[in-house]
Amino acid sequence: MKRYLFGITFGLAAVSMLSACGIKDEVVEKAFNVDMKELNNIAEKNDSEKEEDSTTVQQKSLKLFNGKGEVDAQIRELAQKYKAETGVNVEVESAQAGVDVQATLKAYYLSDKMPDIFVCESSGFANWEGLLEDLSDQAWVKDTEAEYVDKNYGTLGFPYATEAIGLIYNADLLSKAGIDPETLTSPELVRKAFETLDSKKDQLGLTAVVGYCAEDENLSWSTGNHIFGNYIDAGLDRSDTTYIDMINNDHTIDKNRFLKFAEFINLLQEFSDPALLVSGTYDNQVKNFASGKYAFVTQGSWIGAVMTGNNAQEYEKAGHFKVGMLPYVFDKGVDTILTNPPSWWAVLKEGNAEEAKAFLQWCAGDSGQKILVEDAGFVSPFTSCKYVASDPFAPVVSSYIASGKTSNWHWMDMKEGIAANALGKVFNRYARGDMDAEGFTSEIAKAVKNYYK
Repeated sequence: MKRYLFGITFGLAAVSMLSACGIKDEVVEKAFNVDMKELNNIAEKNDSEKEEDSTTVQQKSLKLFNGKGEVDAQIRELAQKYKAETGVNVEVESAQAGVDVQATLKAYYLSDKMPDIFVCESSGFANWEGLLEDLSDQAWVKDTEAEYVDKNYGTLGFPYATEAIGLIYNADLLSKAGIDPETLTSPELVRKAFETLDSKKDQLGLTAVVGYCAEDENLSWSTGNHIFGNYIDAGLDRSDTTYIDMINNDHTIDKNRFLKFAEFINLLQEFSDPALLVSGTYDNQVKNFASGKYAFVTQGSWIGAVMTGNNAQEYEKAGHFKVGMLPYVFDKGVDTILTNPPSWWAVLKEGNAEEAKAFLQWCAGDSGQKILVEDAGFVSPFTSCKYVASDPFAPVVSSYIASGKTSNWHWMDMKEGIAANALGKVFNRYARGDMDAEGFTSEIAKAVKNYYK
């Protein structure tokens, strides 16, 4: 049935709309380059199978695809609590680190295994055009400003968390070294701090000053999205789209700004753990930071759930140290971290949509927020939420938000797959020493141009 090209499958929705408007079959055939008889046969078979599956749809059960594997246990706890309160079973599947979530979901769609609720990043919504529920009329929408809104289809994304990207540090270690993170406002001052920490590694029990990993097979989402995102947005107002517009419209980068960014990345490489730099894993990167082996780590606030979860023993042994987050100060005056919902939960029209919407409304309420905030450690995007996460990063992110020192996540608007298929590979080559900062700048510019072409 759906084992045709994904684009043709999505074309069926468009064909249906066109037919309703009175467009002739031959026009449709020309537009989609397909045989209308074949499409009609597929549509009829779809309708037949939907009738056969009607009893399944009516059952009070849901499938949820969670994109954040590090909080799998907490999302399953959320599902169990919902079942206890409503009797509705929520089957949870969590993506593993490094997995292409959208590719997985496309495969599920083609094989009729699509979940009712699934995770979607900003660039991923285009894959599901016309197939998602408009959630604009839901009560929770009035309680947040973080929903995902499409100008054509309405509110498509439920925000389940607010996260932040910055240069994370062990505040206790910096204090022992006599370093005030508030003073690290330029690349030169960051270098001096790194040099001080490097000279005291034995005294402080450090393996390296920085835990930076540019492995390109499984961590391009970190380098090519999150770290690269600082080039796009760090230091800018949330509404400033200057550099993402250059990428999306002109397929280029600002070479002067990027060169400064490249030099800062080189600074991270210079003081990073050589055993981790080009071939390390996310798990080892976070575990070593939680263990007090790195003073800085290039990740985001989501690692708090790992530090207090899977790495709780190491974190406790390291003294349960206070954490902080430094902007990527690749230029003087860059004083913001990046904050945004990392992704949203979307509802498939073809699925059990009404039950899915009821579940999301419950998640925005007291019971759901208690688990998502206190257990999963999320910073809530809902103004009525009364819970404060015990996650070590919650007060850090909240402080930046309160002071207005945040920038947007426009990296999510880049062409889908660019991190894994283009940018991450260049970051890896830079970390291997294949090029200098100018070469890195040039290669990133080429990667952007070629990928969009």
